[in-house]
Amino acid sequence: MKKLHIYHTNDLHSHFENWPQIAHYVKSSRQQNSKDSEESFLFDIGDHVDRFHPISEASFGQKNVEMMNELHYDAATIGNNEGITLPYESLNSLYSSAGFPVILSNLFQPDGQRPGWAKPYEILTLSDGFKIGLLGVTVSYKPFYEKLGWVIQDPFESLKEVLPGVAEQADYLVILSHLGLYDDEKLAEEFPQLNLILGAHTHHLLEEGKWINGTLLCGAGKYGTHTGHVEIEYDEKTRSILKQTASVKSMEAEKVSLEDEKKLNHHLEESIALLSDPIAELDKELNVRWFEESDFSALLAKSLRSWCGGEASMINAGMLLDSLPKGPVTKKDLHRICPHPINPCNVVLMGDQLLEVIRQASSEEMEQLKMKGLGFRGAVMGKMIYDGIDVKHKTLKDGKNHVSSVTINGQPLDPNRKYKISTADMFTLGPLYPIIGHSPNKEYFMPEFLRDLLEWTLTH
Repeated sequence: MKKLHIYHTNDLHSHFENWPQIAHYVKSSRQQNSKDSEESFLFDIGDHVDRFHPISEASFGQKNVEMMNELHYDAATIGNNEGITLPYESLNSLYSSAGFPVILSNLFQPDGQRPGWAKPYEILTLSDGFKIGLLGVTVSYKPFYEKLGWVIQDPFESLKEVLPGVAEQADYLVILSHLGLYDDEKLAEEFPQLNLILGAHTHHLLEEGKWINGTLLCGAGKYGTHTGHVEIEYDEKTRSILKQTASVKSMEAEKVSLEDEKKLNHHLEESIALLSDPIAELDKELNVRWFEESDFSALLAKSLRSWCGGEASMINAGMLLDSLPKGPVTKKDLHRICPHPINPCNVVLMGDQLLEVIRQASSEEMEQLKMKGLGFRGAVMGKMIYDGIDVKHKTLKDGKNHVSSVTINGQPLDPNRKYKISTADMFTLGPLYPIIGHSPNKEYFMPEFLRDLLEWTLTH
């Protein structure tokens, strides 16, 4: 009987505050495995990069890969943060210095070829000849990938093409799946030959794994608060799997790798220096207030409308985390106050639909909403700010403010007319505004983020 250890991380989202602990845990665990003559691997399941952090912003994720090299990852796949928050050329060169293969079968270039940095699978052979078939897929946000110049395939269709050939070569099948728990469960049902599914995307924490159809599903949460560990026991003669156990290790009380902490601080210093050159000069403060109109939020709404060419625009004041003082402005300043990986977009709505969205946005519940996800990296949504839209309210007997009238560029809103509204792509993705999400007419502007629009406005 032989033992194999697999350590896995997912959805770090550049939360490097836990990285020195992860480094200590992984290094010490793998050293012990080696002393026990037991082999081990370390995999990442995507969304290691998140441009909310200065290190990832300044290097477009290159420093993330450098840190993964330093920890000796054996393989990784990409998440949507690598895939659709980086410009085409930045993703295409992201792994140029990677010391590990990127396993990804469902991403293609426009010519139908897989990018040179992505492998549809990898066969890892242990010292006794035991073979691990490693596959990888990522979530297929087609409109976003296409806008950036990529072709993304349905992950299930991709696996139907790749998996049979890998299964013929391997004794044990592992998939790095940046699809989310629901789709991981579907994977286990549709592909029972899979032994292990290492999951991500929905930030699920499976403390002891989850068994479905004889397949072990795993997930280590988010932000590096936990590191996953799978222990496999197999018969080295028959190649049969005797036992699989999954666990997660909390990093809260884990010791810190001082060496990796020092490297992390060095990366941060370099990154801040790269972002610190002035790009504009303000002759007065641009202030922001989350629950009322202000100069800065009005500027963001105006920038959004100008960039996208909509008839009007709408954006939450909470997108701006802080004011900008009078004086020089740097990329570091714009990144600090607008860290979200959120792209601008246009959406076409009928007047009655737009009115319903405005009413929903005007509610106290929406303005006070505290959320994380869909790219939003702020504290609270705040007041909806408009450019080209004038909204009047009145207080009714229930003591609440209600929308009493809406005009678009000085004209009363026509419920039967179509309007092209510039806004944030996050509103097209999730449950915040279902009317926007269900609109069949959307136009995304990529790879620019909201902070790029602010830079464009300030420098022009």
